[in-house]
Amino acid sequence: MSEANVKSQSDGWSQIRDIIVNGLWKQNPGIVQLLGLCPLLAISNTVVNALSLGLATTLVMAVSSGAVSGLRHLIPHAIRIPVFVLIIAALVTVVQLLMNAYVHPLYLVLGVFIPLITTNCIVLARVEAFASKRSTWHSILDAIMMGLGLTLVLVALGAGREAFGKGTLLSGLDLVFGPQAAGWTILLAPDYHGFLLAILPPGAFIGLGLLIALRNWLELRAKAAAATAAPQHQAA
Repeated sequence: MSEANVKSQSDGWSQIRDIIVNGLWKQNPGIVQLLGLCPLLAISNTVVNALSLGLATTLVMAVSSGAVSGLRHLIPHAIRIPVFVLIIAALVTVVQLLMNAYVHPLYLVLGVFIPLITTNCIVLARVEAFASKRSTWHSILDAIMMGLGLTLVLVALGAGREAFGKGTLLSGLDLVFGPQAAGWTILLAPDYHGFLLAILPPGAFIGLGLLIALRNWLELRAKAAAATAAPQHQAA
């Protein structure tokens, strides 16, 4: 393999690594870019609700980014935003109809936040900023990583709010898997009467603030460790 091919392959893997790290950590849409706060705060009262909406958003992001990337040379620049919104809206409609048909109880719980994926800043932002300028494969990967980054924040927030608010985890699985899944709920504290603040909107803001603070603390700790290790490495 020639040196040029090796360098090209190395650059390709470097781009993939950067896309993954940016989506899950450095540019996480939930705790760094702070996009899509409406569904993030409204639906994160349980793990099941949070995970369901996060995966639905990830699916829409991946397919819409792939579609926009594949059609980017055919879409006139002057009307790109309306076209992007139409593509996203069509995909959201498909997801909404599928959820209505196959997981109707969950569909009723998520309610208006399913069609609101169309106007989610995360979806349109990645389509405009990334997919409209990059290859299809990289665009789909970026959308999946950004979606999973948002889903991780949703699930973490949902787990914390559900645990403190209800003393349970995975309540609502019967909405997805039917009545037989009602017994799958994990009871963390018997005779727990709940902490109402955790499942109300103020609890969502407090939980998100704690997640942002934790992420910033980890970043500062990593930078301090790197700064300490640099002089030692130079001396060696």
